[in-house]
Amino acid sequence: MKKTTTRLADGRELIYYDSRDDAVRDAVDRRPLDRVATASEIRHDRLLDDSVAIASHRQGRTYHPPADECPLCPSREGRHSEIPAADYDVAVFENRFPSLAGDGGRCEVVCFTSDHDASFAALTEDQAALVLDAWTDRTAELSQLPGVAQVFCFENRGAEIGVTLGHPHGQIYAYPFVTPRTERMLRSLAAHREATGGRNLFDDVVADEQADGRRIVLEGEHWLAFVPYAAHWPYEVHLYPRRRVPDLLALDDDARTEFPQIYLEVLRRFDRIFGTCEAPTPYIAAWHQAPVRVADREDFALHLELFTIRRTSGKLKFLAGSESGMNVFINDVPPEAAAERLREVASE
Repeated sequence: MKKTTTRLADGRELIYYDSRDDAVRDAVDRRPLDRVATASEIRHDRLLDDSVAIASHRQGRTYHPPADECPLCPSREGRHSEIPAADYDVAVFENRFPSLAGDGGRCEVVCFTSDHDASFAALTEDQAALVLDAWTDRTAELSQLPGVAQVFCFENRGAEIGVTLGHPHGQIYAYPFVTPRTERMLRSLAAHREATGGRNLFDDVVADEQADGRRIVLEGEHWLAFVPYAAHWPYEVHLYPRRRVPDLLALDDDARTEFPQIYLEVLRRFDRIFGTCEAPTPYIAAWHQAPVRVADREDFALHLELFTIRRTSGKLKFLAGSESGMNVFINDVPPEAAAERLREVASE
């Protein structure tokens, strides 16, 4: 992998990740851009003891542009985008409309490919491996920034999820706090350790899924994919490395090599589960990594959670009263049935 760092016209950082060592990235961003002015603010909710980012400047972000005006496609004559180069493998840049900024964190955009009409599932294994390298490198870099407490790599896919740009891309948030979901995992981890005389909760969850077997979707030598026992979403898959590690940086070479094979197969099954449904399956793919600075972070287990809000062909799972008002999920699809369906649509 070759990494090339440069700056956009308004001063934001742009990083190219290339599979070829001889790639040259010297294109200059010639757009007449002013420096980015953000109004991001972190506010504390005293009742729930969590944080909310107030980011009014995001109201003006680019919204469903036509394909020939996509800001994530390579630049061309007469049409300059966020990527000055005429082509690229993987590109990462500071978000022009960040939810978190300054002392309140940092937001980056990860462009998986220069092909506007592709998807992550359409990538080759080598391309997916390069994205994994980019996620890992950005996790390492962002973790070193002052005030960053947690790095979150994720992909939102589909208009149903709220995606405003159709180009295949994801994001990375560097939070200045440990997120509420991770805090809950850490509390559960500590409570389980205390109650079982030192056992690791993540290890026991994975072992229990393997012992049961009904919710296993795909097994590799170094990764395991399963629908969790208490899945919140209609179709939800958790992907764990068999050797517990706290973050992407700690994955060994064998796990890194196998990951594209396993993940691409799971994504392709997601696209097949609804058969003739007119649109690709919308989903969220979320990497869970140990916070940067917590005690016993080695006890945390890196894993990826992939889920869709589509519950059947043409129907979505909405977060209505119970979910949004009380954070109590109601899942219409039994996890065992979801796992069976995801096994049925395996590649030939």
